[in-house]
Amino acid sequence: MTLDVPRIQARVAELLAEYAIPSAAIGVLHDGELTELAVGVKNVETQEPTTTETVYQCGSMTKTWTALAFMQLVDEGKVDLDEPVRTYLPGFAVADPGASAKVTPRQLLYHTNGIEEAYGDPGEDEDVYAHMVENIADAPQVFPPGHTHGYSAALGYAILARILEVHDGAHWDDIMRHRLFEPIGLTSTNSWHEQVDEARAATGHLIRSLEEGPIVTPMRYLPRAFGPGGNITSICREVLAMAHVFLNEGTAPNGKRIVSAESIREMLCSRVPVPDPHMFGPAWSLGLIVGDWHGETVYATDGSTIGQNARLRLLPDSNTAIAMLTNGGPREAFFHTVFNEILTGLDMVTIPELPAPDTTLKLDPSRYEGVYGRPGARYEVSAEDGKLYLTLVLDPMQEAFLRKSDRIRYELLPVSETHFLMPPADPLEDTQTVAIYDFTHGTAQYLHTNCRVNPRQG
Repeated sequence: MTLDVPRIQARVAELLAEYAIPSAAIGVLHDGELTELAVGVKNVETQEPTTTETVYQCGSMTKTWTALAFMQLVDEGKVDLDEPVRTYLPGFAVADPGASAKVTPRQLLYHTNGIEEAYGDPGEDEDVYAHMVENIADAPQVFPPGHTHGYSAALGYAILARILEVHDGAHWDDIMRHRLFEPIGLTSTNSWHEQVDEARAATGHLIRSLEEGPIVTPMRYLPRAFGPGGNITSICREVLAMAHVFLNEGTAPNGKRIVSAESIREMLCSRVPVPDPHMFGPAWSLGLIVGDWHGETVYATDGSTIGQNARLRLLPDSNTAIAMLTNGGPREAFFHTVFNEILTGLDMVTIPELPAPDTTLKLDPSRYEGVYGRPGARYEVSAEDGKLYLTLVLDPMQEAFLRKSDRIRYELLPVSETHFLMPPADPLEDTQTVAIYDFTHGTAQYLHTNCRVNPRQG
């Protein structure tokens, strides 16, 4: 089935205006056929139009690339996913001696290592990942290794990158080019902003109100510490070249083998449950989120920087991948609407809606009430008239820039005894989901939202 590209372009233009997102580049790989389109502007100040050659920041989609490179080491017999990290980094240590000895590469790939991202200031030079590993000697555990899932924005994949660096005797940026970008045939994909042709780069945007519209982000790039977890830049066509590797048992569009078919199966089939299954998916594999769309298994990898966003969905059973890169948002409603337009046009399954609240549930509020958080994040769960509420406490910088109150209150609508919907408190937001769980000691021990885990405080 062939996509109606003019119809999709027109619909995307309408949605960009509705959601105040400056531009979107979209690519579809279906049964080996590539379709690309781009709508909008690279920068609201210059009004320069975006094209399919415009380079966007991929954010945490980078982790999937890093996972692929790491699986090459597995193919080479140089590392074992279930051996301790210390086997490959002999000086590896965190505050907990047990965790220091037990954390494995598989747990880093899964985000079940539990190490707090307390890596200090590792600098902006090429030795940043060596410094990050050195700096975590006093890093505490958010949870014991393997106990639950809690997303690591930078540290977990920086440790994996450091293992690659020690093995290859090279810096991460050079490793990615040698191991992935060049073999796959990518000429517009880079791992550090200084490598990007600024004339082709999209500018990130943030939005404080629909009336004001999008404004250029005050922070153009993430720090180098986020490199293996968030700093790849690319175009849709080349994101889909990476997707091709997953859809074709480890081979690139040019026919070169990137990883073994066994490693692709391991990446897709080795999984851990995610406490909050409704927003992104019920499980996490090795570098990918696992979802279920009306019975069809879908793999996801997403990313956000400060003003740019990336989405990729892999549907192996339908031999299809869809990618979207934007320089505004993120808005889940925008992404869902655009992807559903494409999926419908291909006569494929669409993205499931969030579950409805269960109005028959009678919960004991005392089991949930309390403060949950980590450095830079604080959530207060309270009860009023038999209902549960979550108050998000913003840090002063977010409060000042977003021009919002430092405390934003949401009602929690139960879906089950551990899962809740959190309706938006602002027209710029979408409904979010929250898991409050682990009642080992009578009261919930963790709050999990947006893939991040926050333990009970005190």
